Amino acid sequence: MHLNPYGEYAVLLAASLANEWPADRAGIEARTREFGMTMDFEEAPDDHGRLRLVIDDWLQVVDAVDPERRAALLNAQMATAAAYPRLTDHDDEGWHLHYRDEGQVLSSVLRAVISVGTSLHLVTRGMHRLGRCAAEPCTAVVVDVTRNGRQRYCSVRCANRAAVRRHRERTATASPPPFR
Repeated sequence: MHLNPYGEYAVLLAASLANEWPADRAGIEARTREFGMTMDFEEAPDDHGRLRLVIDDWLQVVDAVDPERRAALLNAQMATAAAYPRLTDHDDEGWHLHYRDEGQVLSSVLRAVISVGTSLHLVTRGMHRLGRCAAEPCTAVVVDVTRNGRQRYCSVRCANRAAVRRHRERTATASPPPFR
């Protein structure tokens, strides 16, 4: 049985949706497939808009710097979406836990998956392992899944850009070498 099917993939899915918002519901559903979700989702009017609200609520968690505030936001999100855990075996995934009721629409499923998954990610890896890219002006979400817990940039490109900026700042303030 999988004890944590919601962990890393759920928070990475949320970051992916936040960083590159799909144009329509089909794009959202395709993104869930890219991140390993196999179930079918019930349709509801304005699924696309409802899910945008889910991601906007989640971004409040991303931007909360205080662990207590982050926990309070996640607890509120889970209270509106999560249900008693239940065992399920669907789509040949093996037995695992769901933290939501059956027959939910896409936005409700993803609110539960994202809030529970983010909570599991933060309590198992550290409350600091979610934030925004440290390379200005980038504002992409960074989910730290590194071994050492020090990921600050959304990509190698942003890390390199920040390193170049720091180097230029150091060399601009240092005295020039003697001319020979």
